[in-house]
Amino acid sequence: MKGIEFLFLGMGSILGAFLRYKISSSPLLFNTFPVNVLIENILGAFILGAFIILSQHWNLDGRYSLFAAVGFCGSLTTMSMFALDSTNLLENKHYYTLFLNILANIGLSIGALIAGKTMMNSILTN
Repeated sequence: MKGIEFLFLGMGSILGAFLRYKISSSPLLFNTFPVNVLIENILGAFILGAFIILSQHWNLDGRYSLFAAVGFCGSLTTMSMFALDSTNLLENKHYYTLFLNILANIGLSIGALIAGKTMMNSILTN
């Protein structure tokens, strides 16, 4: 990795981590459902979907992928916290909430990525 690529990756990571920290700093729970992680994962997936289309449409240099996809979205989204929240729900025998957490994080993140791609395709083709 060249120096400039490292800077792109680092700046994206810092910005993504900062946004994740701001979203996580005030725990949002709906009963026992961990909403913060869900918001982070959906937002990151949506941004990634939009970025993929922009990157293809504008034929962006790979450094921008390091910044946006790997750095920013990678730092914003969180599989480890999703796993921890799910494990805590399992240990506390909140099986229904565990099922909803898994379904929501995976399903809505995939849906958000598709929505981001669809939205950006629609914007760029008009």
